[in-house]
Amino acid sequence: MAHIVIMPRQGNTVESCIIVNWKVQEGDTVVADTPLCDVETDKATFEVPTGAEGTVLKLLGAVGDDVPVLQPIAVIGALGEDWKAVLGTSAPVAMAKPEPVREAQTQAALPELSPALDGTPPAVSPRARRRAEKEGLPLTGLIGSGPGARIIEMDVERSLLEHPRFTAAARAAVSPGAAVPNVPGSGLGGRLTLADLATGVHPASVPSSSSAVPPPEPVLEEEGTVTETPLKGIRKVISDRMLYSLRESAQCTLHSSASAVRLKAMRERMKAADANLGLENISINDLILLAVSRVLPRFPFMNAHNIQDPRTGEGLIRTFERVHLGLAVDTSRGLMVPVIRNADLLSLRQISAEAKRLAAACQQGGIAPEALSGSTFTVTNLGSLGISSFTPILNAPEVAILGVCGIELKPRSLEGDVRFEPAIGFSLTFNHQVVDGAPAARFLKALGDAVADIDLWLF
Repeated sequence: MAHIVIMPRQGNTVESCIIVNWKVQEGDTVVADTPLCDVETDKATFEVPTGAEGTVLKLLGAVGDDVPVLQPIAVIGALGEDWKAVLGTSAPVAMAKPEPVREAQTQAALPELSPALDGTPPAVSPRARRRAEKEGLPLTGLIGSGPGARIIEMDVERSLLEHPRFTAAARAAVSPGAAVPNVPGSGLGGRLTLADLATGVHPASVPSSSSAVPPPEPVLEEEGTVTETPLKGIRKVISDRMLYSLRESAQCTLHSSASAVRLKAMRERMKAADANLGLENISINDLILLAVSRVLPRFPFMNAHNIQDPRTGEGLIRTFERVHLGLAVDTSRGLMVPVIRNADLLSLRQISAEAKRLAAACQQGGIAPEALSGSTFTVTNLGSLGISSFTPILNAPEVAILGVCGIELKPRSLEGDVRFEPAIGFSLTFNHQVVDGAPAARFLKALGDAVADIDLWLF
């Protein structure tokens, strides 16, 4: 009997993976542990084995395809075996690809809101449901590409490319299958409103007179070479996650600084310490991670997730006793965030060793899937690049992320005298939906005080 290779599930929140490359070709002879392909999520790249001995009968996808998890990607069997018969009715689903976006027409038809074949509503992933509700898109007319025809977020995204979006009132006023004007909507985010449906024209698109029509912009002659790179693969997934984070939370950033006199002195002492102590490789960032892990338990509302209750659909704030620190790591493939688990229970040397181990695994492409999920608070450091302040984007569903900036000389008043001392900058982004400005500022001040007296926190 032939073996069907499915796209593995990499974590509970991953709904699809991108095929990076095929390591075999159709007709190749393989064994169970032969690498079949590399796939990637927004977190890392993984190798998928064939899982069976035999001949590669069919590869069900192309490089760059975004394939839902648990869907067939290849068939392994005996030479000459009919791979279509093995797949049966699942073949069309596994090989289905989104249709290209059609050119704009005068009228666009709404998708038919057909119920499931057995009369029951289709299964929908939580992420897909939230996105569809936000965009005013009905789910009953969608065909799911997930396991068991489950509707996933990718199905919603594809439908949004082909069909107009509506306000709630406009959606209720339009019958399934009805034709609507394919024009920009005047509602929030370009949604069609009741007024747009009545007039068929976006009000802002109608000039008050012929003289109001702006002249065409001049065409500038291109100079030099222009390179266009498609936004795909992990870069596209990261892009989507960043946009989702900004769209789904009220992000606010506070900037502050703390004295770095003792921080720098402690770093220099460790560099010069006896090699047997194992302190020479401890960095400024390691000391910051230690301070964050010790201060966060005093502010549990910062060590939290903002999620949706799966039972009620209402917002839910989940706080954590333990501190699982996300560590932003810059790699050639994009930003990755491995997790230092139980950082509040680790010593400085343990935090330093774990941070370096995780960063190296990310940069070498060997990070384990479980090491890239479960963070409760994230630290991202751009200080080595000379950044004075920046605006970190939340690592959803976390409610806060700390940006570490460079060390600069700043004036300080002491007993009527002003002198310049090194100070390290911090940029704290938090979700204002669940954390107010004053509590966030108190956390940032407490962290600054801890960093200024870092030598007291080593015990």
